[in-house]
Amino acid sequence: MDQTGTGPRPDGTPTPAELAAMDRALELARRGPAHGPNPRVGCVLLSPQGATLAEGWHEGAGTAHAEVAALAAAHAAGTDVRGATAVVTLEPCDHTGRTGPCSVALLEAGVRRVVLALDDPNPTAAGGAARLRAAGVDVVRGVRAAHAAELLAVWAYAVRSGRPYVTLKLATTLDGRVAAADGSSRWITGPAARAHAHHVRSTVDAVAVSTGTVLADDPELTARTPSGEPATHQPLRVVVGHRDVPADARLRGPGGALVHVRSHDPGRVLDALAQHEVRHLLVEGGPALAGAFLRAGFVDAVHAYVAPVLLGAGVPVVPDLGIGTIADALRLETVSVEPLGTDVLVIATPRRNP
Repeated sequence: MDQTGTGPRPDGTPTPAELAAMDRALELARRGPAHGPNPRVGCVLLSPQGATLAEGWHEGAGTAHAEVAALAAAHAAGTDVRGATAVVTLEPCDHTGRTGPCSVALLEAGVRRVVLALDDPNPTAAGGAARLRAAGVDVVRGVRAAHAAELLAVWAYAVRSGRPYVTLKLATTLDGRVAAADGSSRWITGPAARAHAHHVRSTVDAVAVSTGTVLADDPELTARTPSGEPATHQPLRVVVGHRDVPADARLRGPGGALVHVRSHDPGRVLDALAQHEVRHLLVEGGPALAGAFLRAGFVDAVHAYVAPVLLGAGVPVVPDLGIGTIADALRLETVSVEPLGTDVLVIATPRRNP
């Protein structure tokens, strides 16, 4: 049995050094992009005595996975990792996609212990823990699992459900209007709320609006930094509906690729976007599109930017949902409430029936 308190424990529980390394691996994972088809993963390699040998994280689809990045960093530094422990936030993959299996890479490097937070929910990639264990590697699972699950919640939901996770964005007055009686709507919310909305765009895979919104507002649907510069990542710009997008529409200018889904069926929209490897869809407008996704039960989170403004008339934030009595109201659970300048952001999730 290890007498120093730093080396691996034979009972399969994580050591203090491994717990600290998992916390570090979660920090590294957050450096990866929140968008894209692949999860954010971090990895720390430890010596048998618990010292850090190398670190790595996944920088996005087509780049090295976290485990391979850590192994490459160790190799570049001339560090011997034979007998090391790999502390990783997600089960090492066991399939060949854009890159090779991480399970095989760890075995070939001589890693003798793997401490992981979450089992991989993707059946195509799962199985790395079983391969490692079959080869005699000590595998410890479920370390800091809740923290890793929170980090990967959107990606994991999309993988398990087979459709993109959907966030519905609403920008409304206190009395639930998104436009005045004459149709004017710029600007209901203030600069801080709009800057936050641009940040959210920079973290999702796609932003969707209806053809009606395109024709009425001619939006760009780009993501911009607080200084007004284009963000590094630009989401796909999705138009939902049968009418054509005008040839001179700003959606055809610089920004993310334009995807036109000629349907009013939210299910077909999500199926089409899944083919584009979209994991997170932000539905922005207009009310008819919001209502369609709400009625279909395809809204997983709501971002409601509420301005201290009263109109008394105008366009409601959502259309008739077919709810005739308060008992049938669509109830949401508040996740957070955040002041943004003069406005307030309410993040909520629909209550799911058991």
